[in-house]
Amino acid sequence: MANTLGIRGYDYLELYVGSARMVAFWWAKAMGLDIVGYKGPETGSPDRMSFYLTKNDLKFVITSTIKAERCEVSAFVSEHGDGVKRWSMEVDDVKHVFDQATKNGAVPVIPPREYKDDNGVFIEAAIKLYDDTQLMFVNRDDYKGIHRPGFDEPRQKITLDRQDTGIKNIDHIVGNVRVNEMNMWASYFEKALEFETFVDFGPGDISTKYSALLSKVVRSSDSAIRNPINEPYEGLKRSQIEEYIDEYNGSGVQHIAIATDDIISSISALRANGVEFLSVPDTYYEDQKAKGFEIKENWDDLQERGILVDNEGDGYLLQLFTKPIGDRPTLFLEIIQRQGGSEGFGHGNFQALFEAIERDQMARGSL
Repeated sequence: MANTLGIRGYDYLELYVGSARMVAFWWAKAMGLDIVGYKGPETGSPDRMSFYLTKNDLKFVITSTIKAERCEVSAFVSEHGDGVKRWSMEVDDVKHVFDQATKNGAVPVIPPREYKDDNGVFIEAAIKLYDDTQLMFVNRDDYKGIHRPGFDEPRQKITLDRQDTGIKNIDHIVGNVRVNEMNMWASYFEKALEFETFVDFGPGDISTKYSALLSKVVRSSDSAIRNPINEPYEGLKRSQIEEYIDEYNGSGVQHIAIATDDIISSISALRANGVEFLSVPDTYYEDQKAKGFEIKENWDDLQERGILVDNEGDGYLLQLFTKPIGDRPTLFLEIIQRQGGSEGFGHGNFQALFEAIERDQMARGSL
């Protein structure tokens, strides 16, 4: 596929939350990101507060309202809980991508705009994604400030006792959508942004004795952007996708997969920093060892940390999933390491993963 739209890769994600100060502290302490930017009343934003956090190529904005009046932020949090409001792609030419996307069926949300200050020009536009989620196009080639105009250095310098998590960049972002919406959204990406569907899990491919789902993975050229899209499928009990849609009150971003070059060290640090992960039984590792495929890592090290392994396609991948990071059982994170050019998503781990999620659902009384 030719990259005619000039899509470079993931840029930032913005979460709307109940308390930006508290959630930003969690991302800094638990995930090891640095708070490098701030926007609030002191910087000319009287109604909301945002913290900008980075680590390597990761960029997150955590935003909450600070006014009692109902607004976009409070309405989102009331409806969905803490969650991803928008995620962005860095592109060569914002107007070009926006014009092509809307010409081919994307729903416009924010037309191309330039924001200027003494540090240069930041350009963005947005189209609609799942329900009220936004997909942003951004270009900061001519901007040298902190994130974008309106942000300044943090007002408070925080010294944290934490371990270096070694996380690097966004690997993929997963959306959960209602029944009969998966094909619609896959087509939306394909038509609007010239993506292709390169993985398609149909009935029976992803299931346990209780629940099932359907999934497609769409990607841009060179796999710079990879986005799985899940929808519920008929099962004996309420699936994790149905639980998400019920608790989130609609379609949205289910999890963010974050890459590392050393998952053993990353998981050790994240656990030490207080991140909670799903657990799998020891029998999983007995079954994996019996398959006989070779890995560079020590199996005992993986088992001790609960890391999953899958050799789907070229190479193999290692992954582990957190428990929900907010109060509602909706948004969670995945830590992933790809070895030998792996392009998969852990199909061989799906049953172990979903059974782990179901155990968590049972503990909450929702299965």
